[in-house]
Amino acid sequence: MFGLSELALILIVIVVLLGAKKLPELARSAGKAARILKSETKALKKEGDGDGGPTPGAGAGAGSASGSEAAASGRRVVTGTIVERNDPPARS
Repeated sequence: MFGLSELALILIVIVVLLGAKKLPELARSAGKAARILKSETKALKKEGDGDGGPTPGAGAGAGSASGSEAAASGRRVVTGTIVERNDPPARS
């Protein structure tokens, strides 16, 4: 871990490199990012605790629930076309 003198030196280097005018903006951005991360973490924990089962997309098969069951549980069934990746892309 860093000691107090190392942290002070790093802070001085940051002030010199970024300048005093940019520091409030940098701190604001870091605080906003921390709040977003905290809220997303709470949402994921709440989502995982709420249904007692695995979270959506955590290995549960998409075809295991019927349409009405998927809608009731908040899961979405996505239909589409399987595209083979072995063919070179078509050029127009």
